[in-house]
Amino acid sequence: MRINFFHVKELLFLLISASLFIALYLFSLSNHSQIDAIKKTGILRVATRNTPTTYYQDNNGNPTGFEYELLKAFADYLGVELELIIPDTFGEIFTLVQNRSAHIAAAGLTITEERKENFRFTPAYAYSTPTLIYRVTQGKPAPKTIADLENKSIKVIANSSHAELLRTLRQTYSVLKWQETTTSNVTELLEDVYEQEIDYTISDDLVFDAQKSYFPGLKKSLVLSKPVPVAWLLIKQNDQSLQRATRRFFELPATQELLVKLKKKYLTRQTRLGYVDIETFRSDLETRFCKLEQYFMMAEQETDIDWRLLASIAYQESHWNPKAVSPTGVKGIMMLTRAAAKEVGVKDRTDPIKSVIGGAHYLKKVMAKIPDRIQGKDRTWFSLASYNIGYGHLEDARVLTARAGRDPDKWSNVKEFLPLLTQKEYYQTVRHGYARGYEPVLYVKNIRNYYDLLDWELRKARIEAAKPSISPAENEGEIVMPGNSLDKGEEAVKEMIDTIPSAL
Repeated sequence: MRINFFHVKELLFLLISASLFIALYLFSLSNHSQIDAIKKTGILRVATRNTPTTYYQDNNGNPTGFEYELLKAFADYLGVELELIIPDTFGEIFTLVQNRSAHIAAAGLTITEERKENFRFTPAYAYSTPTLIYRVTQGKPAPKTIADLENKSIKVIANSSHAELLRTLRQTYSVLKWQETTTSNVTELLEDVYEQEIDYTISDDLVFDAQKSYFPGLKKSLVLSKPVPVAWLLIKQNDQSLQRATRRFFELPATQELLVKLKKKYLTRQTRLGYVDIETFRSDLETRFCKLEQYFMMAEQETDIDWRLLASIAYQESHWNPKAVSPTGVKGIMMLTRAAAKEVGVKDRTDPIKSVIGGAHYLKKVMAKIPDRIQGKDRTWFSLASYNIGYGHLEDARVLTARAGRDPDKWSNVKEFLPLLTQKEYYQTVRHGYARGYEPVLYVKNIRNYYDLLDWELRKARIEAAKPSISPAENEGEIVMPGNSLDKGEEAVKEMIDTIPSAL
């Protein structure tokens, strides 16, 4: 047998050349970082949860929420579109990041030792303390030690930091027993405690404080650990380009300013209503509001006034009772006076649809009197005060405000001077004289509280309606919104690229 060494050498040369070419090609692929891939596709995919403090759709179907606004700012910073993936269960959030279906998980996630074994985190944007939540009940003292939790029903979210914390605590306190749920969110667990279906749950104080005013009687008890950082979660890999990008984003002064704004907007909103007020409101929401909701929406179409504001005014006026009558003779859902009803063409003030639409048109007339330079919420609060006490008395209070060197175009200032219209030394110096100026202050305050409570209940209803109706066997899927996921071929290439550096 003869061997042609010339051809063997030529073949070896070709094999070596091909190997070098493949190696160089793979090396060039490895230089494309995760952040480069995100910018190339133009999509940042994020796993989050549909909750009142994370992400939800507002009354007009627009996405909103603390995490959403922060994520949208980061996507804008990268120059890409934001795509949210809403898993069916809390635990799936981590799976979506692990299998690279999502680049980031953002759902008020705390940094724990267990999570750090498999994931990386962005810089913390908040700190929160896990706390035991209970309902104040006569004859049942608040738990003061973990030993008090024996034989009590406790429920937390499966795969959450709270479940992890309980497992750690049980190593010292063997009496600890609890249930874990895959279908509930924190708000639903708070409702379970509120309705006394369970004794306790655990909530980060940051989340509880944002919702506690909607659950009168719920209180914080045992602090179960020191404050823990809250951050976005990323996959643990050699490529840290995305993590570096988030670090630069959070270091921006604009981001720090945004965080202050978002915490104020989403985490400090409170409605200061008592237990009886909230219980009565929720009962009326179920029995009365459903018959009137369409009328408020019709009134918004005619007047461009937020229907939730109209509904809140109506609740303050009549508790949505179409037959309501005051000792002074005002009647109906919107409690119109005879003069006001005549002004907007309402003949039967007890007719619900006529009262609602007529009241909306009357409020629009009142709003038109407010100076154009006053806009936003101040314009709304001034309009409500004028609706209650009359435009002339409102102007008198603004005169008193200006005399004191305060801004008469700010409701926060004017509401301090309205009550002075009950005092002779003040009302004698203004055009329209005496008025019960404390009433419009309380009136506006109550309407704002009812508006917040109505918005809260509607938000919860939308979140509940958005839940997929699936059987446990189908629980592996996810709902993607908006946009579509990348195709599996691109996912496979991305996974190969991410593993190349360690292989080399």
